[in-house]
Amino acid sequence: MTTVALQTKARDKPALEREHALHLLQEMVRIRRLEEKCYELYTKGKIRGFMHLYDGEEAVAVGVMQALTPEDAVIATYREHGQALARGISAGAILAEMYGKQEGCARGRGGSMHLFDKATRFYGGNGIVGGHLPMAVGIALADKLRGLNRVTCCFFGDGAVAEGEFHESLNLAALWKLPVLFICENNYYCMGTALELHQSEPDIAKKAASYRIDARAVDGMDVLAVEAAAREAVARIKAGEGPQFLECRTYRFRAHSMFDAELYRDKSEVQEWRKRDPITTFQALLKQEGLLSDEDIEEIEAQVQAEIDEAVAFAEAGTWEPVEELERFVYAENIPPEELYRLPPPEPPAAETREITYREAVREAMRSAIQRDERVFLMGADVGRYGGCFAVSKGLLQEFGEERIIGTPLSESAYTGAGIGAAMNGMLPIVEIMTCNFSLLALDQILNNAATILHMSGGLFHVPLVIRMGTGGGKRLAAQHSHTFDGWYAHIPGLKVLAPATVEDARGMLESALADPNPVLIFENTLLYNNKAELPVNAGPVPIDKAAVRREGKDLTIIAYGMALIKSLEAAEKLATEGIDCEVIDLRTLRPLDDETIMASVRKTHRALIVDEDWRSGSLAAEISARIMEQAFYDLDQPVERLCGAEVPMPYAPQLEDASIPQVESIVAAVKGMVNHG
Repeated sequence: MTTVALQTKARDKPALEREHALHLLQEMVRIRRLEEKCYELYTKGKIRGFMHLYDGEEAVAVGVMQALTPEDAVIATYREHGQALARGISAGAILAEMYGKQEGCARGRGGSMHLFDKATRFYGGNGIVGGHLPMAVGIALADKLRGLNRVTCCFFGDGAVAEGEFHESLNLAALWKLPVLFICENNYYCMGTALELHQSEPDIAKKAASYRIDARAVDGMDVLAVEAAAREAVARIKAGEGPQFLECRTYRFRAHSMFDAELYRDKSEVQEWRKRDPITTFQALLKQEGLLSDEDIEEIEAQVQAEIDEAVAFAEAGTWEPVEELERFVYAENIPPEELYRLPPPEPPAAETREITYREAVREAMRSAIQRDERVFLMGADVGRYGGCFAVSKGLLQEFGEERIIGTPLSESAYTGAGIGAAMNGMLPIVEIMTCNFSLLALDQILNNAATILHMSGGLFHVPLVIRMGTGGGKRLAAQHSHTFDGWYAHIPGLKVLAPATVEDARGMLESALADPNPVLIFENTLLYNNKAELPVNAGPVPIDKAAVRREGKDLTIIAYGMALIKSLEAAEKLATEGIDCEVIDLRTLRPLDDETIMASVRKTHRALIVDEDWRSGSLAAEISARIMEQAFYDLDQPVERLCGAEVPMPYAPQLEDASIPQVESIVAAVKGMVNHG
């Protein structure tokens, strides 16, 4: 496909009617005056942090919004004041947010870069360059899966074009023919670097067209040109023609942010662009057409000034959220039951059992969830025809089809972010990442979006997402495919982290995770996939908020999870033959930790050994040890000990790999050392 020329012919523009023309003008003036007031309030110390003003780009937001309906969705970058106001968020709610007041559109939790509003389907500004593009893909995917003829409009700047998420997202949107309208606000500077200095191909529409997306460049200083192009793009999307791309070539009159000294461009360049100011040039056109008088301008300015004055008064009168509510909106609260996955009613375990592997248990759980709730789908690389990297999803594509088992390219950031967007838009995705080392490619999405959006939006948007990934060493896969990052993710507020070690938990935890309104990560140690157990034929969901005592004992508590739990149980049986009676705790849930079960066991045995395959420094074992010292210090007969993975990249050679991970023999030796010392 080829890009369309920048010039928009007059006949392509909508016919000018006075009422609509005045509306466009007033909307642009509203944005300009709001930004001028924001600048003033920032200099007075009323607004702090990064603030990115929209002066000069008003025609883009106003023109595009004319093409959207209230049912469509909008997601934006950090320079989103203009889009938020044009979308329908009140100036008062925007200013109160920038003040940090709880009357703000995100209760003061987000600030200037993170404006949210559920009523207008404004999915927020995003402070990570390009970080919201995968979410836009997911929001649109959710609409398409449900057969809703709605558009997701995604605003971003030219700087985002250099990010991998830009390319991954455009590829997914085109591949799946998703109803996304990509709006690149090309203001010719990525922060302080000129476009021609950060892009080998500065024609951004041309880049988009390379993904077989209909793309055109439009004069972003001309509100009528933008409106015409946006209306045409939306019509194409709603006609089923797939994603559309508009490169709106515009210019920001002010600095990148309030911290920017603007040393990278001459004032003469800014003044030259000001001659094309979208407001003054539109006013001149309307006067020429006989559609605008000086009295009209005065009336618009008076109305806008009154609105801005009222907004400032609203923000000034706003209240600070009590410090006692600091920890609100880390995890979801008061979610309507109809939005949640409904677990099957509990029933007593059946007398009849069957032998099943860990792998089959996970597959059975996914099958049950997909059958039970039409909002559930599985997405990830090779989950379809390949059957999953570890054959966990084998056969599910044939059973449920491509709309429920969605294979993706190797684009971890894009498809994880798409899962987040789909979850925010009412779906219940299960995202599979082959192994946890690949999750680092999606860490931005997991940390900055999945774990954070509920808090940044003041509780408006929750993320009921499940992410499954393989974990652990011992498979002769060397340093890049043998990680144990479970504890890393357990460090992040906003996530819940599970580590099923038994076949029963493999079967039961996934559905319970789907029923949780928060993002849940499930780490499946790949050495467990072939483990077998007898389960009742009606085995189903299990609680995910408690650790489990897998073996009762009186001499010492071993605390473990995942594969280390299996080894610890074997070690405990060997120790029992020598008269050492160990209690073994299966953490099961790594965030939040079940302190109560841990401390009860430690108070009983007075000794604790934590077995963790992760590296020792900064490990989850260190956190658990600290908690025991804080909560049960006087119940200990000796210091807590840790048996962790060696602090080396995982070796390939078998003897070195075995030595780098806690083994049954090393657990036995550690316990004996503690008991003999005691």
